[in-house]
Amino acid sequence: MDALLKDRLRQWADTYNNPEYFREDPIAFPREFASRGAGLKDIEIAAVFAAHFAWGRRSMIVRDCTRLFDEMEWRPYDYVMKGCWRCDAASAHRTVRWSEVASICARLKEYYSGYDSLERLDAGQIRTGVYGQKEDPKAANKKINMMRRWMVRRDGKVDLGLWKDTDPATLVIPLDVHVYQEAEALGLTDRRQKDLRTAVQITDAFREIWPADPCLGDFALFGYGINK
Repeated sequence: MDALLKDRLRQWADTYNNPEYFREDPIAFPREFASRGAGLKDIEIAAVFAAHFAWGRRSMIVRDCTRLFDEMEWRPYDYVMKGCWRCDAASAHRTVRWSEVASICARLKEYYSGYDSLERLDAGQIRTGVYGQKEDPKAANKKINMMRRWMVRRDGKVDLGLWKDTDPATLVIPLDVHVYQEAEALGLTDRRQKDLRTAVQITDAFREIWPADPCLGDFALFGYGINK
């Protein structure tokens, strides 16, 4: 990576790693619980569902997350542990039905009956043990890596930094179609597949600039998308 591109990426990351740009973003929900002084489990559950709903128009994501937490009476941990969940075929968000929300709640209830935090789970374990998806070692797990970024990065700006036992250097960039297109345009990947190997390749490129915090590059790509 040439020096000019590194400088531009640093500038974009510095500018857009700012909560002003993420007021209508899924991270606003776990941040809201954190600002209220909620417990870690409440914040984790908010992050699980906000990440799961993070596809489509931002306004729709915000609307449907708000509706979900209204259903939970803004006490997600109590809602999960009570075991009385809305479970029907109506849409909670796009193709996510309330029955799927209930299934995630059931897995969270079982997990929290034995553990105090989701931090001990890696991305693959969150995929299968929380979201109930099939194991897929090649999957980029965009939503899960985004949630882990929220919970681990600790510069005190956008991300929450509540998982203290996880090194930010081990995070993988949350890879979706938009991030892939920006990274490819910048020459950060030469792969066609939007899979875990590609996410790691882009993350490794960012490690040249931020070896201790490669997911800071996520904000740089956001900035490139705005400025290109």
